[in-house]
Amino acid sequence: QVQLVESGGGSVQAGGSLRLSCAASGYTYSMYYMGWFRQAPGKEREFVSAIDSDGSTSYADSVKGRFTISRDNAKNTLYLQMNSLKPADTATYYCAARRYYMTPIQALETYLYNYWGQGTQVTVSS
Repeated sequence: QVQLVESGGGSVQAGGSLRLSCAASGYTYSMYYMGWFRQAPGKEREFVSAIDSDGSTSYADSVKGRFTISRDNAKNTLYLQMNSLKPADTATYYCAARRYYMTPIQALETYLYNYWGQGTQVTVSS
């Protein structure tokens, strides 16, 4: 059983930074894709960023240039460095993982991820 536990959320002012972490435990060998999604109140969960086992990354247009995803396979940990935060970034952020191959386009789809964390709240005030 794979478990994903996010941490690092909090409240910041616009322009500030946060670094989210997602620690994976259990059978984490060769987790092909890992990603971050977010969900604001009253909205659907949306793709933020993803990284495959080779280190190739993708980002939503809304966060490109401000957020950086990375993973430490030795520590089974996924990160999301968030800079220049905006009030529109306020949401619950979820870590997700998929064991098997999928294309970068498929990595945008929530239903293709096998494992999810419980989420961590990020609140950005103006």
